[in-house]
Amino acid sequence: MCTELKIAVTCGGTGGHVFPGVATAKNLANRGYDVALVLSGRDGESANAVDWQGAILEVYCPKPQWNTPLGIYRSVRGLLMAVVIARRRFRVYKPSVLLAMGSYTSFGPIIAAKMARIPVVLHDANVVPGAAVSLFSRWAKTVAVSFDETRAYLPPKANIVKTGLPIRTELARRYPLWMPAPEKKTILVMGGSQGARAINQMAIEAVKLLTQRFPRQWRVMHLAGRAEEDSVRKAYEASSLPMDDIEVYGFLGDMGGAYASADFCICRSGASSCFELALCGPVPIFIPLPTAARDHQTANAKAFADKGAAILMPQKGLTALRLAQTLVDLRQRQTDCDTMRERLHALAQPDATENLANAVLAIALGA
Repeated sequence: MCTELKIAVTCGGTGGHVFPGVATAKNLANRGYDVALVLSGRDGESANAVDWQGAILEVYCPKPQWNTPLGIYRSVRGLLMAVVIARRRFRVYKPSVLLAMGSYTSFGPIIAAKMARIPVVLHDANVVPGAAVSLFSRWAKTVAVSFDETRAYLPPKANIVKTGLPIRTELARRYPLWMPAPEKKTILVMGGSQGARAINQMAIEAVKLLTQRFPRQWRVMHLAGRAEEDSVRKAYEASSLPMDDIEVYGFLGDMGGAYASADFCICRSGASSCFELALCGPVPIFIPLPTAARDHQTANAKAFADKGAAILMPQKGLTALRLAQTLVDLRQRQTDCDTMRERLHALAQPDATENLANAVLAIALGA
Protein backbone atom coordinates (compact mmCIF):
# COMPACT_ATOMS: atom_id res chain seq x y z
CA MET A 1 0.00 0.00 0.00
CA CYS A 2 1.19 3.52 -0.85
CA THR A 3 0.76 4.84 2.70
CA GLU A 4 2.55 8.10 1.96
CA LEU A 5 -0.32 9.16 -0.30
CA LYS A 6 -3.80 9.38 1.19
CA ILE A 7 -6.91 10.23 -0.79
CA ALA A 8 -10.26 11.36 0.65
CA VAL A 9 -13.44 11.04 -1.42
CA THR A 10 -16.47 13.01 -0.24
CA CYS A 11 -19.57 11.55 -1.87
CA GLY A 12 -22.37 11.81 0.65
CA GLY A 13 -26.01 12.49 -0.20
CA THR A 14 -27.94 10.46 -2.75
CA GLY A 15 -26.89 7.32 -4.60
CA GLY A 16 -26.10 9.47 -7.63
CA HIS A 17 -23.19 10.91 -5.65
CA VAL A 18 -22.29 7.92 -3.50
CA PHE A 19 -21.99 5.26 -6.19
CA PRO A 20 -19.59 7.13 -8.54
CA GLY A 21 -17.51 8.16 -5.54
CA VAL A 22 -17.30 4.62 -4.19
CA ALA A 23 -16.45 3.25 -7.64
CA THR A 24 -13.58 5.72 -7.97
CA ALA A 25 -12.41 5.09 -4.40
CA LYS A 26 -12.33 1.34 -5.05
CA ASN A 27 -10.33 1.88 -8.24
CA LEU A 28 -7.75 3.90 -6.32
CA ALA A 29 -7.67 1.44 -3.42
CA ASN A 30 -7.13 -1.45 -5.85
CA ARG A 31 -4.03 0.36 -7.09
CA GLY A 32 -2.65 0.29 -3.55
CA TYR A 33 -3.47 3.79 -2.33
CA ASP A 34 -4.87 4.61 1.11
CA VAL A 35 -8.41 5.89 0.44
CA ALA A 36 -11.13 7.06 2.82
CA LEU A 37 -14.76 7.89 2.07
CA VAL A 38 -16.24 11.03 3.60
CA LEU A 39 -19.96 10.44 4.27
CA SER A 40 -22.58 12.58 5.97
CA GLY A 41 -24.57 9.93 7.82
CA ARG A 42 -27.63 10.41 5.61
CA ASP A 43 -30.01 7.46 5.24
CA GLY A 44 -29.19 5.45 2.15
CA GLU A 45 -25.48 6.22 2.00
CA SER A 46 -24.50 2.99 3.72
CA ALA A 47 -26.59 0.94 1.29
CA ASN A 48 -24.72 2.40 -1.68
CA ALA A 49 -21.36 1.95 0.06
CA VAL A 50 -22.15 -1.49 1.46
CA ASP A 51 -19.17 -3.23 -0.17
CA TRP A 52 -16.63 -0.54 0.76
CA GLN A 53 -13.90 -2.10 2.89
CA GLY A 54 -11.80 0.98 3.60
CA ALA A 55 -11.94 3.83 6.08
CA ILE A 56 -14.99 6.07 6.45
CA LEU A 57 -14.75 9.59 7.83
CA GLU A 58 -18.18 10.72 8.99
CA VAL A 59 -18.88 14.43 8.62
CA TYR A 60 -22.48 14.88 9.68
CA CYS A 61 -24.41 17.39 7.60
CA PRO A 62 -28.22 17.75 7.72
CA LYS A 63 -30.00 18.55 4.49
CA PRO A 64 -30.37 22.35 4.23
CA GLN A 65 -33.82 23.88 4.46
CA TRP A 66 -33.90 27.44 3.14
CA ASN A 67 -37.65 28.12 3.16
CA THR A 68 -38.02 29.50 6.71
CA PRO A 69 -35.87 31.72 8.99
CA LEU A 70 -35.44 28.82 11.43
CA GLY A 71 -34.53 26.50 8.54
CA ILE A 72 -31.94 28.98 7.27
CA TYR A 73 -30.41 29.30 10.74
CA ARG A 74 -30.19 25.52 11.19
CA SER A 75 -28.82 25.04 7.69
CA VAL A 76 -26.04 27.60 8.13
CA ARG A 77 -25.18 26.17 11.54
CA GLY A 78 -25.12 22.64 10.09
CA LEU A 79 -22.80 23.63 7.25
CA LEU A 80 -20.46 25.46 9.63
CA MET A 81 -20.37 22.46 11.94
CA ALA A 82 -19.56 20.26 8.96
CA VAL A 83 -16.52 22.46 8.26
CA VAL A 84 -15.36 22.09 11.89
CA ILE A 85 -15.87 18.32 11.89
CA ALA A 86 -14.15 17.89 8.51
CA ARG A 87 -11.13 19.87 9.73
CA ARG A 88 -10.85 17.53 12.73
CA ARG A 89 -11.11 14.45 10.51
CA PHE A 90 -8.49 15.77 8.08
CA ARG A 91 -6.03 16.64 10.86
CA VAL A 92 -6.04 12.96 11.82
CA TYR A 93 -6.27 11.37 8.36
CA LYS A 94 -4.09 13.94 6.54
CA PRO A 95 -5.29 13.43 2.93
CA SER A 96 -3.02 14.48 0.08
CA VAL A 97 -6.02 15.33 -2.11
CA LEU A 98 -9.80 15.53 -1.79
CA LEU A 99 -12.15 14.30 -4.51
CA ALA A 100 -15.59 15.91 -4.10
CA MET A 101 -18.54 14.44 -5.98
CA GLY A 102 -20.85 17.40 -5.38
CA SER A 103 -24.00 17.74 -3.22
CA TYR A 104 -24.46 19.90 -0.12
CA THR A 105 -22.59 17.26 1.90
CA SER A 106 -19.36 18.26 0.14
CA PHE A 107 -19.45 21.91 1.29
CA GLY A 108 -17.86 21.25 4.69
CA PRO A 109 -15.09 18.92 3.45
CA ILE A 110 -14.23 21.25 0.54
CA ILE A 111 -13.92 24.33 2.77
CA ALA A 112 -11.95 22.34 5.34
CA ALA A 113 -9.59 21.12 2.59
CA LYS A 114 -9.12 24.67 1.34
CA MET A 115 -8.29 25.89 4.85
CA ALA A 116 -5.76 23.06 5.23
CA ARG A 117 -4.28 23.68 1.76
CA ILE A 118 -5.33 20.26 0.55
CA PRO A 119 -5.86 20.28 -3.24
CA VAL A 120 -9.40 19.60 -4.39
CA VAL A 121 -10.70 17.77 -7.47
CA LEU A 122 -14.40 18.29 -8.21
CA HIS A 123 -16.66 16.05 -10.25
CA ASP A 124 -20.13 16.78 -11.57
CA ALA A 125 -22.38 14.17 -13.13
CA ASN A 126 -24.84 16.46 -14.90
CA VAL A 127 -24.74 18.98 -17.73
CA VAL A 128 -25.70 21.79 -15.34
CA PRO A 129 -23.28 21.70 -12.39
CA GLY A 130 -24.71 21.69 -8.90
CA ALA A 131 -24.27 24.49 -6.38
CA ALA A 132 -21.15 23.00 -4.79
CA VAL A 133 -19.27 22.56 -8.08
CA SER A 134 -20.41 25.97 -9.36
CA LEU A 135 -19.30 27.71 -6.17
CA PHE A 136 -15.95 25.98 -5.68
CA SER A 137 -14.83 25.48 -9.30
CA ARG A 138 -12.51 28.50 -9.03
CA TRP A 139 -10.74 26.90 -6.09
CA ALA A 140 -10.39 23.43 -7.54
CA LYS A 141 -7.24 22.13 -9.13
CA THR A 142 -9.39 20.16 -11.59
CA VAL A 143 -13.08 20.05 -12.41
CA ALA A 144 -13.99 16.67 -13.90
CA VAL A 145 -17.18 16.60 -15.99
CA SER A 146 -19.36 13.97 -17.62
CA PHE A 147 -20.77 16.06 -20.49
CA ASP A 148 -18.93 18.35 -22.92
CA GLU A 149 -21.82 20.80 -22.52
CA THR A 150 -20.87 21.44 -18.88
CA ARG A 151 -17.94 23.62 -19.96
CA ALA A 152 -20.35 26.44 -20.82
CA TYR A 153 -21.47 26.62 -17.17
CA LEU A 154 -18.00 26.84 -15.62
CA PRO A 155 -15.43 29.67 -15.40
CA PRO A 156 -13.21 29.92 -18.50
CA LYS A 157 -10.08 29.60 -16.36
CA ALA A 158 -11.20 26.41 -14.65
CA ASN A 159 -9.07 23.34 -15.37
CA ILE A 160 -11.80 21.20 -16.90
CA VAL A 161 -11.24 17.53 -17.75
CA LYS A 162 -13.91 15.32 -19.29
CA THR A 163 -13.68 12.00 -17.48
CA GLY A 164 -17.22 10.71 -17.88
CA LEU A 165 -19.42 9.38 -15.08
CA PRO A 166 -18.44 6.19 -13.24
CA ILE A 167 -21.27 3.68 -13.63
CA ARG A 168 -21.72 -0.08 -13.32
CA THR A 169 -20.00 -1.24 -16.50
CA GLU A 170 -20.85 -4.85 -15.68
CA LEU A 171 -24.45 -4.05 -16.66
CA ALA A 172 -23.47 -4.43 -20.30
CA ARG A 173 -22.47 -8.07 -19.76
CA ARG A 174 -25.78 -9.37 -18.44
CA TYR A 175 -28.11 -11.88 -20.07
CA PRO A 176 -31.68 -10.76 -20.93
CA LEU A 177 -34.36 -11.48 -18.36
CA TRP A 178 -36.72 -12.21 -21.26
CA MET A 179 -35.69 -14.12 -24.34
CA PRO A 180 -36.16 -12.19 -27.60
CA ALA A 181 -39.51 -12.50 -29.34
CA PRO A 182 -39.16 -11.11 -32.90
CA GLU A 183 -42.87 -10.31 -33.18
CA LYS A 184 -42.88 -8.25 -29.96
CA LYS A 185 -41.12 -5.10 -28.78
CA THR A 186 -40.23 -4.74 -25.10
CA ILE A 187 -40.71 -1.47 -23.21
CA LEU A 188 -38.77 -0.89 -20.00
CA VAL A 189 -40.45 1.67 -17.74
CA MET A 190 -38.31 3.05 -14.93
CA GLY A 191 -40.38 5.01 -12.45
CA GLY A 192 -37.38 5.37 -10.17
CA SER A 193 -36.06 3.66 -7.06
CA GLN A 194 -38.53 5.64 -4.93
CA GLY A 195 -41.26 5.60 -7.56
CA ALA A 196 -42.24 8.40 -9.95
CA ARG A 197 -46.00 8.53 -10.02
CA ALA A 198 -46.27 10.73 -13.09
CA ILE A 199 -44.20 8.35 -15.24
CA ASN A 200 -45.92 5.28 -13.81
CA GLN A 201 -49.41 6.56 -14.57
CA MET A 202 -48.47 7.90 -18.00
CA ALA A 203 -46.83 4.62 -18.98
CA ILE A 204 -49.79 2.51 -17.84
CA GLU A 205 -52.21 4.54 -19.95
CA ALA A 206 -49.85 4.48 -22.96
CA VAL A 207 -49.51 0.69 -22.70
CA LYS A 208 -53.30 0.33 -22.65
CA LEU A 209 -53.53 2.32 -25.89
CA LEU A 210 -50.72 0.33 -27.53
CA THR A 211 -52.17 -3.06 -26.68
CA GLN A 212 -55.65 -2.04 -27.79
CA ARG A 213 -54.30 -0.96 -31.19
CA PHE A 214 -51.61 -3.63 -31.57
CA PRO A 215 -52.54 -6.61 -29.39
CA ARG A 216 -49.82 -9.11 -28.55
CA GLN A 217 -47.10 -6.96 -30.13
CA TRP A 218 -45.70 -5.41 -26.95
CA ARG A 219 -44.14 -6.56 -23.70
CA VAL A 220 -43.62 -4.37 -20.64
CA MET A 221 -41.11 -4.51 -17.79
CA HIS A 222 -42.26 -1.86 -15.32
CA LEU A 223 -39.90 -0.87 -12.51
CA ALA A 224 -42.38 1.11 -10.40
CA GLY A 225 -40.47 1.66 -7.16
CA ARG A 226 -41.41 -0.08 -3.91
CA ALA A 227 -43.91 2.60 -2.91
CA GLU A 228 -45.84 2.24 -6.17
CA GLU A 229 -45.46 -1.47 -6.93
CA ASP A 230 -48.85 -2.63 -5.66
CA SER A 231 -50.85 0.21 -7.22
CA VAL A 232 -49.12 -0.21 -10.59
CA ARG A 233 -49.68 -3.96 -10.63
CA LYS A 234 -53.35 -3.53 -9.73
CA ALA A 235 -53.77 -0.92 -12.48
CA TYR A 236 -52.47 -3.37 -15.08
CA GLU A 237 -54.59 -6.23 -13.71
CA ALA A 238 -57.72 -4.07 -13.74
CA SER A 239 -57.14 -3.16 -17.39
CA SER A 240 -57.64 -6.72 -18.72
CA LEU A 241 -54.26 -6.56 -20.44
CA PRO A 242 -52.48 -9.89 -21.07
CA MET A 243 -50.43 -10.15 -17.87
CA ASP A 244 -48.13 -12.79 -19.33
CA ASP A 245 -46.55 -9.91 -21.29
CA ILE A 246 -46.25 -7.59 -18.29
CA GLU A 247 -43.91 -7.75 -15.30
CA VAL A 248 -44.05 -5.20 -12.46
CA TYR A 249 -41.16 -4.77 -10.02
CA GLY A 250 -40.79 -2.66 -6.92
CA PHE A 251 -37.02 -3.12 -7.06
CA LEU A 252 -34.93 -5.02 -9.60
CA GLY A 253 -31.40 -6.09 -8.80
CA ASP A 254 -30.52 -7.23 -12.32
CA MET A 255 -30.79 -3.95 -14.19
CA GLY A 256 -28.33 -5.24 -16.78
CA GLY A 257 -30.74 -8.04 -17.62
CA ALA A 258 -33.60 -5.56 -17.89
CA TYR A 259 -31.63 -3.30 -20.24
CA ALA A 260 -30.63 -6.31 -22.34
CA SER A 261 -34.28 -7.34 -22.66
CA ALA A 262 -35.63 -3.95 -23.73
CA ASP A 263 -36.03 -2.21 -27.07
CA PHE A 264 -37.19 1.10 -25.58
CA CYS A 265 -36.87 2.70 -22.16
CA ILE A 266 -39.19 5.31 -20.64
CA CYS A 267 -37.46 7.04 -17.75
CA ARG A 268 -36.19 10.19 -16.07
CA SER A 269 -32.87 11.62 -17.23
CA GLY A 270 -30.59 11.58 -14.24
CA ALA A 271 -26.95 11.29 -15.30
CA SER A 272 -26.57 7.67 -14.20
CA SER A 273 -29.60 6.59 -16.23
CA CYS A 274 -28.31 8.47 -19.28
CA PHE A 275 -24.92 6.78 -19.29
CA GLU A 276 -26.19 3.34 -18.29
CA LEU A 277 -28.52 3.48 -21.29
CA ALA A 278 -25.68 4.66 -23.51
CA LEU A 279 -23.71 1.61 -22.44
CA CYS A 280 -26.54 -0.93 -22.60
CA GLY A 281 -28.60 0.30 -25.49
CA PRO A 282 -32.40 0.41 -25.27
CA VAL A 283 -33.54 3.58 -27.05
CA PRO A 284 -34.38 6.17 -24.35
CA ILE A 285 -37.53 8.22 -24.14
CA PHE A 286 -36.56 10.76 -21.51
CA ILE A 287 -39.23 12.50 -19.44
CA PRO A 288 -37.11 14.81 -17.24
CA LEU A 289 -38.14 15.46 -13.66
CA PRO A 290 -39.52 19.02 -13.90
CA THR A 291 -38.63 19.87 -10.29
CA ALA A 292 -34.98 18.76 -10.52
CA ALA A 293 -32.49 21.30 -9.19
CA ARG A 294 -31.53 23.81 -11.88
CA ASP A 295 -33.62 21.73 -14.30
CA HIS A 296 -30.52 19.61 -14.81
CA GLN A 297 -32.45 16.57 -16.05
CA THR A 298 -33.80 18.52 -19.02
CA ALA A 299 -30.26 19.61 -19.89
CA ASN A 300 -29.02 16.00 -19.65
CA ALA A 301 -31.80 14.73 -21.90
CA LYS A 302 -31.29 17.56 -24.38
CA ALA A 303 -27.58 16.77 -24.64
CA PHE A 304 -28.48 13.23 -25.77
CA ALA A 305 -31.45 14.24 -27.93
CA ASP A 306 -29.46 16.92 -29.76
CA LYS A 307 -27.04 14.19 -30.84
CA GLY A 308 -29.87 12.00 -32.15
CA ALA A 309 -29.35 9.51 -29.32
CA ALA A 310 -32.66 9.85 -27.46
CA ILE A 311 -36.20 11.22 -27.51
CA LEU A 312 -36.90 14.14 -25.17
CA MET A 313 -40.52 14.52 -24.03
CA PRO A 314 -41.10 17.23 -21.36
CA GLN A 315 -43.63 16.17 -18.75
CA LYS A 316 -45.66 19.36 -19.05
CA GLY A 317 -48.38 18.81 -21.63
CA LEU A 318 -47.38 15.21 -22.30
CA THR A 319 -50.27 12.82 -22.88
CA ALA A 320 -50.48 9.04 -22.90
CA LEU A 321 -51.65 9.20 -26.51
CA ARG A 322 -48.57 11.15 -27.59
CA LEU A 323 -46.28 8.78 -25.69
CA ALA A 324 -47.95 5.75 -27.28
CA GLN A 325 -47.71 7.28 -30.75
CA THR A 326 -44.00 7.95 -30.22
CA LEU A 327 -43.45 4.27 -29.42
CA VAL A 328 -45.41 3.23 -32.51
CA ASP A 329 -43.35 5.60 -34.67
CA LEU A 330 -40.09 4.19 -33.28
CA ARG A 331 -41.27 0.64 -33.95
CA GLN A 332 -42.22 1.44 -37.53
CA ARG A 333 -38.97 3.30 -38.29
CA GLN A 334 -36.56 0.46 -37.60
CA THR A 335 -33.69 1.97 -39.62
CA ASP A 336 -33.98 5.28 -37.76
CA CYS A 337 -34.19 3.37 -34.51
CA ASP A 338 -30.98 1.47 -35.29
CA THR A 339 -29.24 4.75 -36.10
CA MET A 340 -30.38 6.24 -32.81
CA ARG A 341 -29.06 3.22 -30.95
CA GLU A 342 -25.66 3.57 -32.66
CA ARG A 343 -25.49 7.25 -31.70
CA LEU A 344 -26.48 6.33 -28.16
CA HIS A 345 -23.68 3.75 -27.88
CA ALA A 346 -21.21 6.36 -29.14
CA LEU A 347 -21.90 8.39 -25.98
CA ALA A 348 -20.98 5.53 -23.63
CA GLN A 349 -17.99 6.14 -21.37
CA PRO A 350 -16.89 2.72 -20.07
CA ASP A 351 -13.51 4.06 -18.90
CA ALA A 352 -14.98 6.86 -16.77
CA THR A 353 -13.93 5.37 -13.41
CA GLU A 354 -10.36 4.91 -14.60
CA ASN A 355 -10.33 8.41 -16.09
CA LEU A 356 -11.54 10.06 -12.88
CA ALA A 357 -9.08 8.10 -10.75
CA ASN A 358 -6.26 9.20 -13.06
CA ALA A 359 -7.37 12.86 -12.78
CA VAL A 360 -7.22 12.60 -8.98
CA LEU A 361 -3.78 10.97 -9.03
CA ALA A 362 -2.46 13.63 -11.42
CA ILE A 363 -3.19 16.26 -8.76
CA ALA A 364 -2.16 14.12 -5.79
CA LEU A 365 1.20 13.15 -7.27
CA GLY A 366 1.88 16.62 -8.58
CA ALA A 367 0.94 18.42 -5.37
